[in-house]
Parts: sequence; structure tokens; C-alpha cells
Amino acid sequence: MNKMILYKEWLKTRWILLGIAVVMAALTAYCFLNLTKVVQIRGAELLWEALVTKETVLTEILRYVPVIAGALLALSQWIPEIQRKRLKLTLHLPYSQTGMLAMITAYGLVALTVLFGLQALACAWAMGTWVPAELVARMLRTMAVWYLAGWAGYLFTSALCLEPTWRMRVVVLGVAAGALRLMFLSGVPEAYNGFFPWLLLFVLLSGGLLFSGVARFKEGLQD
Repeated sequence: MNKMILYKEWLKTRWILLGIAVVMAALTAYCFLNLTKVVQIRGAELLWEALVTKETVLTEILRYVPVIAGALLALSQWIPEIQRKRLKLTLHLPYSQTGMLAMITAYGLVALTVLFGLQALACAWAMGTWVPAELVARMLRTMAVWYLAGWAGYLFTSALCLEPTWRMRVVVLGVAAGALRLMFLSGVPEAYNGFFPWLLLFVLLSGGLLFSGVARFKEGLQD
């Protein structure tokens, strides 16, 4: 049953995952091609200066890509279930409903993590050719909150799709807007280092909104 559930999710999401991967790769390549031109014209010292003294992130163009990717993946998973009214059938399969929802959600989070990890490795490799490891690590720590926002975008969008009542959708939307606003509040490198574990805990706990929405759907609360 586990393999069947995962294969079903793969069939639903394979094209959107491919599209996300292509866009992420293209934007990453564009970002570092531009930096390559800067290095060729003015030297790597300019990158050092920008990273150390100007409190800037040279990968700023990638900032909102993870959260958009997370939202799109969630929509590709849940919109077909809702539009074709397959959610009720899915929930009545001879399998633990909690386990099924957890597996579907884990599939999405793992898929995003793989994409984010590959992009981070590509950024680290490219930047590592110009600046020392300490500055590469600083860049990755700054980008970590962007990837966390990608997880949040996935979980909140999933919760909105599964929530059957408008009152709770407004609540979920408000929580999502506040959380994502907080994650993008500062563009200063490593601004979220001390707060990151708490943000991570909050995002993980927000996954409970999916389960509460499904519980209300099973109770017939729908408008």
C-alpha cells in the first residue's frame, strides 16, 4: 500500500516537479552567470567586498523561488483530489488515514528538500570557486530560511486545500501570511540564525493544520 500511495503521488506531481527543477536550475545558472561576468570584469575581490562589508546576499534572485515551489507542489497534489472528488475515496481506503496523510505530506517535503539541497550544493560549488568556505557557509545559512519558507508554503497551501470551512481557511491564511512575512522581513545575511530553530519548530507544528482540516472534512463540516 505504501508503494501504491507514493506511486500515485509521483504520477500527480512528476511534471510539476520537473518544471520546478528546470526553473530552479535556470535561475541558479542565470544568477551565477551574472556573477561570473562581474568576476571577469572586476575580479573576485568585488564579491568579497559585497559579502563582507555591504551585508548583501549575491543569490537574492533566488529568494522567493522555494516558497513558490512549495505552494505549486501542494496544489498539484491536492487540487486533483478536490476537483475530481477523490479525497473522500482516498480517506476510505483500507489504510490508516493519519498514516496516509502523513506519507503524502512527507513525500512533498522530501521532494522539496531534494530540490532545495541540489540548488544549495550548486550555489556552494559555484560560490566556492571565488570566495573562501566561511563566506560560502554564511551564504547557505542565509538561504536556509528561504528553504524553510518553501516548506511553510507547501504545508500552508496543503492546509488551505484540505480545509472544508471558509472560517478556518481565513484563519489558516492569516497564520500563513504572518509566518511568511516574518521569514522575509529581513534581507540582512544570517539575520535569522538565532531564531531559526524556533521558526523550524513552528513550521513543523503547522503541519497539524492539515490533519485538523481533514478531521473537519470527515465530520461533514463543509461550506
